[in-house]
Amino acid sequence: MSDGDYDYLIKFLALGDSGVGKTSILYQYTDGKFNSRFITTVGIDFREKRVVYRSNGPDGISGRGQRIHLQLWDTAGQERFRSLTTAFFRDAMGFLLLFDLTNEQSFLNVRNWISQLQMHAYCENPDIVLCGNKSDMEDQRMVKEEEAKELAEKYGIPYFETSAANGTNVSKAIETLLDLIMKRMERCVDKSWIPEGVVRSNGHSSTEQLHEEKDKGKCGC
Repeated sequence: MSDGDYDYLIKFLALGDSGVGKTSILYQYTDGKFNSRFITTVGIDFREKRVVYRSNGPDGISGRGQRIHLQLWDTAGQERFRSLTTAFFRDAMGFLLLFDLTNEQSFLNVRNWISQLQMHAYCENPDIVLCGNKSDMEDQRMVKEEEAKELAEKYGIPYFETSAANGTNVSKAIETLLDLIMKRMERCVDKSWIPEGVVRSNGHSSTEQLHEEKDKGKCGC
């Protein structure tokens, strides 16, 4: 696909405490590489990838492939950047929420991150995929898989144990998030939650084609 040759521009935000592996996860997904010497993200950064999304119809047959330009925004986890990070919540359509399986506090803070999303994202029930990262460091694990699954079930969100080091479940987690977003777009009558800039290849933004709603704090899904 050329630079402008896509159907949808979809923005995902990776968030979680500092040091949980957000940068490494995104780098593994876009480049298939792992760098153990990543420095702490300052403010906001992003990576990009082009994918083709095919939804399955009621009969199980895949539909026409949608060309997706993914922007994967990487946020700083430190408290001093929190106001900058939350400013990006409104423009993101999906959220990859990470914690470190070897750091129990990062898991305990997941609830705080979800509360921030419920306040600042496009609606009170945004699409989130929870990832327990660093699954390759099993000998240092501090969070049980059952605990993480229980928390994910409480919020009704998918959970994956990922490893940026060897790539385990990285693509699967992001593809699951994309599937959630595309299905939400298909089923929603009220499209006002879709941020500006979700552009089709014909040059029309999604909001030019869909009904405008004044109250953007609610999702009609």
